[in-house]
Formats: sequence, C-alpha cells, structure tokens
Amino acid sequence: MGSTSVENTGSAGVGRRDLIKRSAALGLISVPAMSFLSACASGGGGDSSDNNTKGKTSKDNPFGVEKGSKLDVVVFKGGYGDDYAKAWETSFHKKWGVTSTHTGTQEITGKLQPRFNGGNPPDIVDDSGAQKINLDVLYKNGQLLDLSDVLDAPSVDDPSKKVRDNLITGTLDPGLQEGKVVALNYIYTVWGLWYSGKLFKEKGWEEPKTWDDFLALCKDAKSQGIGGLAHQGKYPYYINVAIMDLIAKKGGLDAMKAIDNLDPKAFVGSDAAKEAIEAIYEIVEKGYLMPGTNGLTHTESQTRWNQYKAAFITCGSWLENEQLKQTPSDFDMKFMPMPNLPDSKLPFEAIRAGSGEPFIIPAKAANLPAAKEFMRMMLSKEWSTLFAQQANSLTIVKDGVNSGVQLRPGTQSTVEVSKAAGDNTFNYLYPNWYSQMDTDIQNASNELMAKRIQPTEWLKRAQAAVDKAAKDPASKNNHRD
Repeated sequence: MGSTSVENTGSAGVGRRDLIKRSAALGLISVPAMSFLSACASGGGGDSSDNNTKGKTSKDNPFGVEKGSKLDVVVFKGGYGDDYAKAWETSFHKKWGVTSTHTGTQEITGKLQPRFNGGNPPDIVDDSGAQKINLDVLYKNGQLLDLSDVLDAPSVDDPSKKVRDNLITGTLDPGLQEGKVVALNYIYTVWGLWYSGKLFKEKGWEEPKTWDDFLALCKDAKSQGIGGLAHQGKYPYYINVAIMDLIAKKGGLDAMKAIDNLDPKAFVGSDAAKEAIEAIYEIVEKGYLMPGTNGLTHTESQTRWNQYKAAFITCGSWLENEQLKQTPSDFDMKFMPMPNLPDSKLPFEAIRAGSGEPFIIPAKAANLPAAKEFMRMMLSKEWSTLFAQQANSLTIVKDGVNSGVQLRPGTQSTVEVSKAAGDNTFNYLYPNWYSQMDTDIQNASNELMAKRIQPTEWLKRAQAAVDKAAKDPASKNNHRD
C-alpha cells in the first residue's frame, strides 16, 4: 500500500475478512505472489477501452451503460455475507436493465486466477479474504483499472459534486498504488469495546469513560460470577485492539506515528506504551478476564459473551453481523470507545476507524461502463443504506445511512459513536506495512495474557519487532508525517 500522512486514513480495515480467515498474521500476511500474472504484465492501472460493451452516454448515464448487457460480479462471502450485493444487483437491474451473474465465494484466488490469466476477468470484484489476490501484483501487471473516472464522476445523490467529495476523509488511501486509486475500500470499520445494553441495564452499570471506572465495573462483574473482559484468545490480534487503542489515546497521534514510523523508542522509552500495557496486564493479574478466554477462538469467545459470561469484548464493527445467530434478540448490542487512561491526549470519544474490503474493476473487464456505474451507485446513499441493512456495518459514504432507516442496535451504536468522534479518529498503518512485525507483537501479547511474560518483557519484544522491521531497506518507503 502507498504511504500516507492522513490521521484517519482507512488502511486498516485490516481487512475484516482477512481477520476471519486467521492465518498467523490473521490475513495481514499476503497471499504468495502469483507468477501466473507475470505473463500478462503491461504496466500499472491498465486501460481496456477497446474491449467493452458501451451504450450512449448522457448526463444520467455518464459511462454509457448499455441496456440489456450483462455484468459479472464476484463477491467475497465472509462475515458480511453477500446478500447486500444481491440487493445491489436487483436495484441495478431495475434501473439499467442489466442482468448480473453473481458469484459469492471465499475462494477468490482459486476462482479468479485462471480468469485473470486468460484475460477474461469478472467486471467487478470484492477482492478480500485469506485467498484474495494481492493488489500490488495485479497492479504491477496492468490488471487493475484506475478508478479516477468513477471518483471524478457526478455523485448519484448530488450531481453538482464529484463522487469522491462524498466519501469520509482518508478512506481512499488504502487503495493507492503509485498515486492511483485502483481499489475502493468500501466498508468503514470502527474498533473498540462491545457490551450488552440489556446486561448493563439489569446490573445498573454505566458505560465507563475512564480506565479506573472500567476496572471497577470488571471487579463488580467478577463478584457476580461474570467475566470482566473476554477476548478472542487464540487470535491475539483482538487484544491488540485494546493495547494499541490505549497507546494512541494516552500518547496521542505522535505515539501512534512512532510505532508506524519504526521509532527506536516506539515501545521501550514510550510512557504511553508502558502505561497501556500495564493497564491491560492489570486485568490479567486481578482475574478480570472471562475464564477460559485465552484458549478460545474468536467465535467461541464471542458466543460466550453473547451468553452474558463477560461484560465486555474487544472487536471491530463486523461483530454484530458475525454473531447474528448467536445473539439473543433482546441482547441490545452496544459499541463504545476504549476508556481513557489518566491524562490521555485524545478524548474519550476518539476511536480507531478506517476502511476495508477492497473492490476492484479489472482492466480487461468485458463491461466496463456497467462496472463503473455499479461502483458509482455503490457510493450513493441508497446503496450505502442497503449495505448497512443487509451487512450491519457502515460504508465510506459520509452520513451514508438514510434517516429513519431501522438498523440493528450494534450498527446504530457505531453510527452514534462515529458521529460523536467526529475528526477524533486514528488508525495504525504498521499491520499493512510490516506484517511480520504485527505478528511478533501479537505473539508477545499472547504470552502476556497467559501470564508467561510481564509488561516489561512485552515492551522489549514489541520494540525488537519494530527494530527488526526498521532494518529492512524497504521500510524507508513508508513514513507518516
């Protein structure tokens, strides 16, 4: 991914699907570079204006969608499912008379490798999951369309504005390759703590804004036979949500940038990092973790949390959709920012937020006009709302949910928390830039939560991961100002 200096950039998304697929780096380790693409090399951001179906252009049809043509759509069918895409396709057919061929799959590489290799790729692809095709490889081999035409087209909602003007700041950055946007990271993800509104009401608990109040609530929960915090123990990515949020909120954006920029004092020598990891370890020492959580998978921990066996769990905003079948109808799922340590530089309302789920248009798509229009409509409020209703998550469209639309409780709470945060958002880039460093820090966190190491040792191991990444000459290509 290209480097960026935007604070609320969307590079993380961490690819929610990549997380669900769970390799050692939870999907942040790339699928191996595919040599099959090397035979098709023609330079980045290809142009295939000579191989597509095109009708007459007009003010309402800027790309010349031809009625009666066909559109080939491939969607990663992970935690968000693919019902949202089916709803889009129904809407698209109704408006344009274009028939869609729909494929929902987790085998992106397996199904699409021979198609890219043969020069007959789909028209639009959600390139996600552990089996995604690497965007940089696709780009370098001329397989990706530069999306500037779509982003500079008139907005469906307000033709006086460009499509890009209606998107949340920074959310296009993850799709950059050499300054060109060649992938659209569509889903706006927020990370933090989750709890049951029903349980809190029954116990008389209030949302804690300070770490002391958080610990006090965990203590009360423990006294009543309820775990304070559950985490997805077999996948320490999740507890790192809490650790890294606390560092950023305590030390401000400078503490976050120090980690992304591989500062020799990113962890050892950082007061924010020291206080954050000691705070997390206090949960372990005082027995506030949900019993057994260290040995559970993501869905096992989340399901026990749904059974009121813990007050809190750390996760991103895909949680509600992932747990639909396990969540009681009256659970009243709620999202909140990470509580603040004393004298934190960022306010309580600040949250980690960014974009994920990259959609691409192959350069050799057979129906480029329809593919471009499909993506333009994805960035309309109507389709953004459809996504929120079907997938229970937000998109990168500003205020992208129509008023009066009924959302599930967890999704609605992410809307409210995001509005309260305003510009107070942050997001780490190191997981995308340095996957091995991310894995090493996760491994240290796993040891910490199991009480096999102390906070001082965690800091040393995290710093060692930073120092190791800094020795790679390629690291000089990434920097945040």
